[in-house]
Amino acid sequence: MGCAPSIHVSQSGVIYCRDSDESNSPRQTSSVSQGPTAPLHGLFVQTDAADAMPPSRAAGPPGAVRVRRSRAELGSGSSTGSSGPATTTCRGRRRHCCSSAEAETQTSYTSVKVLLIFAKEDSQSDGFWWACDRAGYRCNIARTPESALECFLDKHHEIIVIDHRQSRNFDAEAVCRSIRATNPSEHTVILAVVSQASDDHEEASVLPLLHAGFNRRFMENSSIIACYNELIQIEHGEVRSQFKLRACNSVFTALDHCHEAIEITSDDHVIQYVNPAFERMMGYHKGELLGKELADLPKSDKNRADLLDTINTCIKKGKEWQGVYYARRKSGDSIQQHVKITPVIGQGGKIRHFVSLKKLCCTTDSNKQIHRIHRDSGDNSQTEPHSFRHKSRRKESIDVKSISSRGSDAPSLQNRRYPSMARIHSMTIEAPITKVINIINAAQENSPVTVAEALDRVLEILRTTELYSPQLGTKDEDPHTSDLVGGLMTDGLRRLSGNEYVFTKNVHHSHSHLSMPITINDVPPSIAQLLDNEESWDFNIFELEAVTHKRPLVYLGLKVFSRFGVCEFLNCTETTLRAWLQVIEANYHSSNAYHNSTHAADVLHATAFFLGKERVKGSLDQLDEVAALIAATVHDVDHPGRTNSFLCNAGSELAVLYNDTAVLESHHTALAFQLTVKDTKCNIFKNIDRNHYRTLRQAIIDMVLATEMTKHFEHVNKFVNSINKPLAAESEGSDCECNPTGKNFPENQILIKRMMIKCADVANPCRPLDLCIEWAGRISEEYFAQTDEEKRQGLPVVMPVFDRNTCSIPKSQISFIDYFITDMFDAWDAFAHLPALMQHLADNYKHWKTLDDLKCKTLRLPSDS
Repeated sequence: MGCAPSIHVSQSGVIYCRDSDESNSPRQTSSVSQGPTAPLHGLFVQTDAADAMPPSRAAGPPGAVRVRRSRAELGSGSSTGSSGPATTTCRGRRRHCCSSAEAETQTSYTSVKVLLIFAKEDSQSDGFWWACDRAGYRCNIARTPESALECFLDKHHEIIVIDHRQSRNFDAEAVCRSIRATNPSEHTVILAVVSQASDDHEEASVLPLLHAGFNRRFMENSSIIACYNELIQIEHGEVRSQFKLRACNSVFTALDHCHEAIEITSDDHVIQYVNPAFERMMGYHKGELLGKELADLPKSDKNRADLLDTINTCIKKGKEWQGVYYARRKSGDSIQQHVKITPVIGQGGKIRHFVSLKKLCCTTDSNKQIHRIHRDSGDNSQTEPHSFRHKSRRKESIDVKSISSRGSDAPSLQNRRYPSMARIHSMTIEAPITKVINIINAAQENSPVTVAEALDRVLEILRTTELYSPQLGTKDEDPHTSDLVGGLMTDGLRRLSGNEYVFTKNVHHSHSHLSMPITINDVPPSIAQLLDNEESWDFNIFELEAVTHKRPLVYLGLKVFSRFGVCEFLNCTETTLRAWLQVIEANYHSSNAYHNSTHAADVLHATAFFLGKERVKGSLDQLDEVAALIAATVHDVDHPGRTNSFLCNAGSELAVLYNDTAVLESHHTALAFQLTVKDTKCNIFKNIDRNHYRTLRQAIIDMVLATEMTKHFEHVNKFVNSINKPLAAESEGSDCECNPTGKNFPENQILIKRMMIKCADVANPCRPLDLCIEWAGRISEEYFAQTDEEKRQGLPVVMPVFDRNTCSIPKSQISFIDYFITDMFDAWDAFAHLPALMQHLADNYKHWKTLDDLKCKTLRLPSDS
């Protein structure tokens, strides 16, 4: 027995009844009525939406019950009546129809509203009802012309469907004309449902329907998909066009109140619109400008001779032009403006209009004079309203004293408000890139054409969002390189609906008999002997993996964290640290060929090695060191063995949760902190104060997110520009170990930490050859498994070259080293001084090149196996 249903009445008079019992069984409504048609305060309740529709159409939301309300009874507020609503039969199922009724679909995903005007409920009205529900439209049903008109005037529907099949109930054309006589119908699409023409009758003309006010005709078809297709076509056609038309008045209102001067011209430079700010700036009235060609207006002689040709050449190519331009006001004065001209592309790809946005450059006496004119002209000028005097964003447009003294008769609160408003509007907030662009614009002003065009190309590059991502060039022909770049540096922009990959956490708990150490002193001798060499770059992580039964992270973590005094810094016991390392390692997937706890231990080892380098050590605080070690430990926790692109293409839960952006990296950090703080036994942060925790947490998050490859080149280039180049310049002038990247430069500390964990994360090509080969085999196997699964699921294959039957592993390694590794480690070596790593990198590259030259696709030469 379910709970009693609840009645909900919306502001528009639409009524719902929802049973709190979410089961699929028919709902009992004894608490509301004692029979299927028993009235309750004028409400007639249908107890199951599925019961009111044939099985093929009972697709409404679970728990929703359609409710109809008699308008006669709504007016009286009484449940009494002669006989109640007429009970009719629809395909053998009982349902309740009122002489005038209104109902509304439960599901609404869009702002489109639909009104169905049908005198009786039949398969056609049902088809449109469920089509609206499927499309996510809000739908109302009216039974009489009067209730239809009342409902439309209340809700202003975008689409109206009128039953035109028979005239004995109401005159459909008269209903349409009555709706068209109202103002809201200007933006409404009205559809006539007409009967199918018989074979012996000629199809009727649509002209009478058009004259009555209908927009479209729909031949009777009760199929839900036919009704759905019709509604969707209307939405994507007429309705969206009407939305744009309705927005026009708002757009022009916004332009009229805009502080910047705006001018719109046709493709042949005839002025079609100027806003009041333009009138004020140029001294013209709108009527003097509209319809005139720009060439007919006076020009300033302060521009260089070829500037107009340069502008026209740029904008006729469909490109935006931005720069400094001198314009002549009606009074004859020349004023300097920042101008941005944007071409507007219409249908067919042709330029239809040009939109010019103009702002004064407040550096000349003429421009300052204009500001004084606007400020001092008072309220007598019709073209210079009061609001303009204190809303300019430029400092020279504000006279704080005059503003604050103008309203001496106003309340004191208003007087106090004026100076603060003046200060706000006088602020200029510019990003560094904006300043660079403005400098280049100024340099263009008096430059030759060739230089100006070259600077235009520079500006185009600077305005792109991917400033640090190189273009492939000739390497694009190499499928290994293009696949690696596509797979590692995108978030899977290709989508296939209907395929979802939701990985389950393979939380593997150790099944070996090896006991966990209580402290670092309790480590078994065989493991302790291996860990004696952990400070060496040539430390063999795979030997540790074998002897610890695939649990190297706990043992290496205890040793490294002890060496760096992490427990002392965090004020936690070694028992808490051990418990934390166990929890983190348990959430790595041992089934992954590459992204498992051995990889995490390898990255931790590399990070600790880098932290031991003098220049790195001298640039970071202990908090940075602790953050780096923790970030290395958790940076791939719960990795599913698939790339971000795969998860996005598969529509995984994580991709949806993190909006297809840095999906795995965001998950690693979030889960790491969740696992840490949920149990006090493993909460290594429980004893540090809030400020230290916030700083430490932010540093960890920043480092883990830096391992995401889509911003690889941004991080590397920032490191080169901010760290390497100043260091090289300092070294050229002195032989001393000066460090311009020290602890007084927190921005540089962030760049160093990002670069450090990035290098640690992909240091495999810089390991000794045997270790490098093993890692290459493991990552290739993981990519092979992903390609196999993509093919099985019918997903886009992100990296087609990683097909286990055809892939050349040497080629893939060469591409990875060429494109990602060489430049990054050159920059890191220049800072941290890592000769042994660079030698390994050179030797390993030579190994892969030898294999590739011999057309060998395996990890080693057959003779070496």
